[in-house]
Amino acid sequence: MNFIRKHSGSKNNLRTHDLPVANSLSEFMKTGWEATTASNLTKHSSIQYTKERREKISKKYVGVRLIFPAGTLKVRSNDTDYAFRPHSDFAWLTGITATDCVPDSVFVMEPNLSGHEDILFTHLGFNRDNDEFYTDTKRGDFWVGKKLNLIELQSKYQLKVMQLESIVRFLSDKKDSLIIRGVDQKLDSIITESFDTEKQLLSLLSTLRMIKDKYEVDQIRAAIDATVRGFADMVRIFPTAAANPKGERVIESAFNGRARIEGNESGYRPIIAAGSHACVLHWTKNDGSVMPEDLVLIDAGIEVDSFYTADITRTFPVSGRFTKPQRDIYMIVYRAQTAGIAAVKAGAKFKDIHEACMREIAKGAYELGVLPISLDESLKDDVGLHKRWQFHGSSHHLGIDVHDCANVYKEEYMNTTLKAGMILTVEPGFYIQPDDALFAPEYRGIGVRIEDDILVTKSGCEVLSSALPRHPDEVEVFMANLKSE
Repeated sequence: MNFIRKHSGSKNNLRTHDLPVANSLSEFMKTGWEATTASNLTKHSSIQYTKERREKISKKYVGVRLIFPAGTLKVRSNDTDYAFRPHSDFAWLTGITATDCVPDSVFVMEPNLSGHEDILFTHLGFNRDNDEFYTDTKRGDFWVGKKLNLIELQSKYQLKVMQLESIVRFLSDKKDSLIIRGVDQKLDSIITESFDTEKQLLSLLSTLRMIKDKYEVDQIRAAIDATVRGFADMVRIFPTAAANPKGERVIESAFNGRARIEGNESGYRPIIAAGSHACVLHWTKNDGSVMPEDLVLIDAGIEVDSFYTADITRTFPVSGRFTKPQRDIYMIVYRAQTAGIAAVKAGAKFKDIHEACMREIAKGAYELGVLPISLDESLKDDVGLHKRWQFHGSSHHLGIDVHDCANVYKEEYMNTTLKAGMILTVEPGFYIQPDDALFAPEYRGIGVRIEDDILVTKSGCEVLSSALPRHPDEVEVFMANLKSE
């Protein structure tokens, strides 16, 4: 990569492999360019919803400047960065999608007599008379592509737009301000810290995000539909995976391809866990082999361009048919998830979902003869021996983060009353470690989880991911149909 360039806009900070720019080239690069004109883009479909979200925040913080940084690029190694993904609250309040979001942008709600003025500070690119349009490897058009200009951004997202370079001067008046801290170190150093009030702001944002508006529900539906297609892609490639020593990565690659085709990327690092890897709750190495006799636990979700994600788990037999021990464990989880889904309804408590699931997990363990005490005894809060085989919660909120609304105070999160518009997962599991001597050998190393994405409705709930079968008989038919294509 021996191209002429400068590092990050600095005229004197060349990397070891950069070449200097001759004055003659610099002058030549300023000439011969067509004048660019702004195009009035169609208003983004999120606008009416982001406006309503901001109005709710504005009413809570009259007279206070609110600062929401998008965040900056994160270094992967040396001078290479991870793909940029903005802070979720920035995305939720602005609606700016992945292709339009610029690192280091800042959204400010500036107090005025009518509430707040919405201002986006962002880098709008370099004019052709500034050599950084081709020398700045972080922001220059030659390196990262052309950005929307001021008029285009204002037209598309209905926000006042200002050059990012003016943000420090804008914030220098020491007005009463709150910031989402820990996202932009430079801005953190400018704004006086107010730990409790900043924590309250984060909690409020998460609380408001619990109830999804129509735009959010539609985006999550799109993410789920794409994810279902991604699961079909993975099952189709099982024979290839079984022939490869790193078969789990073969399966993962199929899903990541779908994620990039239909969305922004994977909403989180997929779990592709064959055999006893399924008993490792956050197995993301995905470097194991896939044997014909294995089950493969797959936990994956596609994030669409608006950053909303799906989160689905299925457990498949590589051969296409469950063995008896595999089906025994699978049916315990199936009954647990069915009970958990039945508990999802407006007016119920969030914790009811987990309790419904765990009753079936405990019952299954008892019927298999591995509980050394009675079922009722194990179900007591201060006992819970059955949790040995499901040591995680059975539900969480889903949205612009896979574990959405995470800044709600814990006691409020667990005791939340379910309301129409909430989107939750239901995901019980049963995991028998390969060295669990309480089980006969044929059961050891079996791990099963089933997870679906559920919309709370006024009359109950809707399983948004129902297109992907979950009963073992339906799973076998699904796999057979894909094999015959």
